[in-house]
Amino acid sequence: MKLSDTGPDARPCAPEVAATLRDEVLSSHAYAVPPATGLIKLDAMENPFPLPAALQDALGQRLAHLAVNRYPDPAHQASLRAALRQHEGLADGLDVMLGNGSDELIALLSQAVRGPDGSPGTVLAPEPGFVMYGVSARLNRQNYVGVPLKADDFGLDAPAMVTAIREHRPALVYLAYPNNPTANLFDDEAVAQVVDAVLANGHGFVVFDEAYQPFASKSQRARLGQSPQILVMRTLSKFGLAGVRLGYLMGPTEVIAQLDKVRPPYNISVLNLECALFALEHASEFARQARLIRDQREQLCGLLGALPGVRCWPSQANMILLRVGDSDAQATAVHASLRAQGVLVKNISAAHPLLRGCLRLTVGSPEENIALVRSLHQALDDSRQPG
Repeated sequence: MKLSDTGPDARPCAPEVAATLRDEVLSSHAYAVPPATGLIKLDAMENPFPLPAALQDALGQRLAHLAVNRYPDPAHQASLRAALRQHEGLADGLDVMLGNGSDELIALLSQAVRGPDGSPGTVLAPEPGFVMYGVSARLNRQNYVGVPLKADDFGLDAPAMVTAIREHRPALVYLAYPNNPTANLFDDEAVAQVVDAVLANGHGFVVFDEAYQPFASKSQRARLGQSPQILVMRTLSKFGLAGVRLGYLMGPTEVIAQLDKVRPPYNISVLNLECALFALEHASEFARQARLIRDQREQLCGLLGALPGVRCWPSQANMILLRVGDSDAQATAVHASLRAQGVLVKNISAAHPLLRGCLRLTVGSPEENIALVRSLHQALDDSRQPG
């Protein structure tokens, strides 16, 4: 997979600039976010439901009184960490580290670790998976190893993972649970084999990335405390605050204390901190929204799966993986037709060979989902027309 999964090639640099920049930067692509103005936006796994009007007003009043002329008070961040510990029901001996979204936490983890020989080390993850694992690894000059998932059901290939772990002794092993973009939970026994292989190495962390936990039926959080090498990462983006950019890493207190040394001192703004505290105080509203999304997901999967020539994989997230053809060209044609009809989804057909012909769709509001199905039906018809 490329350093970034999207984005145009960079413009040529002057020779003296190119000689100054690292090869990893020059050879990469910027992560481009496609414009969505005027479109039904179903490409980024966002919560489609805004806050109720009364909560919008209450949040606005709280934000209006913040001291935005001052750097964030460490006590403010401590309050949020305490609120997250309570929200997650963390036992004594476990703590939380805050990040500007999960992306920053992934970058900080790459900065903090090393290989058993003192080198920057190896990062290992199943593929297809979240692109930022590889991005952060390569920008930190780490070796990145992607281990293919099973071709039919995107299950975890435990023997291949264990072999790769024994060979590379990675500093970081990421297991997204549910996985992105396949939206599935990995088999419990396969997960246990991967964890045991890392622990047997006596080196490296297993990081369970549970960004989509609000929509999943199971979690790996119970593994926290079983070993200092096990960490769990979550985010408030899928909770309903994608615009706030607040991720958090959970693990043993002594491990979090070490990792926190690489975190910039003011990485979370006062606005983000207050929004996150407000959301946790009103967690019941976001839980209600998550239930609606899960209900919509099941209905949408049924409708999509009934379309001729379409394969729809079961989902444990707020996204659905869909195969709309046997080639990247077919997926591209369907994607373009959907966009022309005012619906924006993610074309991931070129991101990994296992995703050939695939699109990824966000579960939207009932009205958005109806429009999606209607437009997809037309897009499929258009793509099958001769010429």
